[in-house]
Amino acid sequence: MATAKYTKGKDGYFSTKVWDGTYANGKKHRVNLRTKKSSKALENMVKEFEQEVEQRKYIKQSDITFLQYARTWKSVYKDQRQNATKAMYENIIEKHYIILGDIRLQDIDRIHLQMLINHADGKKRTQQQIILTFKQVLKSAVADHLFPANVMEDIFRNVDPVRYAPAEKRPLTDYEREAVFKADFKEQDRIFVYLLYGCGLRRGEALALTIFDFNFDRKEMAINKSHEFVKDKPKQKSPKSANGFRTIPIPGKILPALESYVTGLKHKDKTYLFTMRNGRPLTKSSYDKMWARIRNRMQEASDQEISGLTAHVFRHNYCTNLCYQIPTVSIKKIAQLLGDTEKMVLEVYNHIILEREDAAAAIAAAMND
Repeated sequence: MATAKYTKGKDGYFSTKVWDGTYANGKKHRVNLRTKKSSKALENMVKEFEQEVEQRKYIKQSDITFLQYARTWKSVYKDQRQNATKAMYENIIEKHYIILGDIRLQDIDRIHLQMLINHADGKKRTQQQIILTFKQVLKSAVADHLFPANVMEDIFRNVDPVRYAPAEKRPLTDYEREAVFKADFKEQDRIFVYLLYGCGLRRGEALALTIFDFNFDRKEMAINKSHEFVKDKPKQKSPKSANGFRTIPIPGKILPALESYVTGLKHKDKTYLFTMRNGRPLTKSSYDKMWARIRNRMQEASDQEISGLTAHVFRHNYCTNLCYQIPTVSIKKIAQLLGDTEKMVLEVYNHIILEREDAAAAIAAAMND
């Protein structure tokens, strides 16, 4: 004889708690089901309830479309994000989610996500962003009680993840390093390249520099702001994170040129290091022209082809060279100079750190061999 699934309580009822497909305070919200009839009767009640949950009956009814809700989600819940992040959401919603047209939010299912992924075939990073944003939109809809959590979980449980590997970061080549100091740069372009090379700055950090950020007596510079481009125009913001506020030593190799340049700006009553002819900070289009000049001048100074050169290549080169100086400089100090975390340094540059290790010599020294 089969054992009853539920037992009668002291109150005379068979009872259990069942998830209604929603969340409350981050936890699954459950409702009580009970009957005086029998364990079998309660089992049937549970099955019927679960079917209703599957049919999405335990949510607020709404005719809002997925696209409408996604737009509202971006403008309300993501308004405080960095402009680059908001631009990514804007791109995904307006260029990709648009194909879902008038499909109601509450009718969204796995097939719709797969359609979006297929529509971006061959663009792995975009596909990842489509899935990431889709999940965030649905999680928000769950929190707003407009979409059942169990359906959301089922959608992502049955969609294959997209495998994307970003392009491998590289330092400067030997001939690129030579070109840095051989190229016939314009003065402003030269100082920009020198700062990237000798201080490992992010592009926005370098573009935001003013004459007040330098202390040449102490041979150091302060990083306390950055520039980002919003519809071509520069906009000042804080560094990328709290770690971004830092003081960086200025290497002797670039110090004389940098000090001479900053002194000249002071005599001309100029504030920013990098400006357009009107004295205002560089726009995105002006920066692109400057960087094109820099690449061309470096190419002219080299007998080998220079390709794929970006400001971030200089930053990667800076960190790579510092990692080769371990243990003279610590990982913690490298992270401080970069304005990043020790975790990032270990994750990105661990292969270099491992190259520098000599376990046998370390053990011998420790044991006084």
